[in-house]
Amino acid sequence: MQVVVYSTILKDKDRIYVQELFDVLHEANINAYVYEPYLKQLQGKINFKRDVDEFAGHVDFTMDKRFDCVIALGGDGTMLAATSEVRDSNVPIMGINLGRLGFLASIEKRRIREAIDLLKKGRFTLDERYLLHLDSNMPLFGDMPFALNDCTLLKRDTSSMITIHTYINGGYLNTYWADGVIIATSTGSTGYSLSCGGPIVFPRSGNFVITPVAPHNLNARPVVISDNSVVSFEIEGRADNFLCTLDSRFETITAATQLAIRKCDFTVKLIELPDTDFMKTIRGKLLWGKDSRN
Repeated sequence: MQVVVYSTILKDKDRIYVQELFDVLHEANINAYVYEPYLKQLQGKINFKRDVDEFAGHVDFTMDKRFDCVIALGGDGTMLAATSEVRDSNVPIMGINLGRLGFLASIEKRRIREAIDLLKKGRFTLDERYLLHLDSNMPLFGDMPFALNDCTLLKRDTSSMITIHTYINGGYLNTYWADGVIIATSTGSTGYSLSCGGPIVFPRSGNFVITPVAPHNLNARPVVISDNSVVSFEIEGRADNFLCTLDSRFETITAATQLAIRKCDFTVKLIELPDTDFMKTIRGKLLWGKDSRN
């Protein structure tokens, strides 16, 4: 069995858990490939009891190497970064939460040994997640014009709000006078969209959520639409430049940039342990069903 260990930064408080992961992988006789920039941070700080190899990124999935899964160490941001490397390879991602909230990285760090044991025994399910794809009349985001969580269009250079004309399948929906607008997948509904008042949408429900950011037209509300739709935009504002993001990546755009969002042609698969599901995750993370007064 071969796995990729992916993360972006080693924090001192996490060293004990990272060490435990590599110890458990060694005991389970699982070969580990470590994301190259992360491996450089681990050297001299983590005791490897067996040799580990370097993982260069997405290109390694196109080679003859066979990986059984990617283990992402961190929070939801790390999961999004891992997705940009996994892409359409169909290699599933196991998220071990070293961060805070962790809707995507839902396996707690205290369960590392148990998680690896269940992985090796094949006792897990695959949770398929849909992504969005950004089309543009200008080259944006290179060979990664997709996002697992969301695409946002935001003001950039001034404090003035911007005007975003929004269309669904070519039909006019609304004009938002706002700081920006978020187009979230079902997965991304628990991210930026949620913090701006958007609804929680269950994974695989087949929806996009359009959520305005600080709208000046107070009757503007989040809208849930089918993810079979194509959402397009025209942007105006006092500034010359605006910001477009896909998950944690960003590009500068102008009013001349034409943008359209549709469902991506591929999906990513997340590993779920037997006693973990979306309802349990949101109950635990949002403290539903708990009364702090008692």
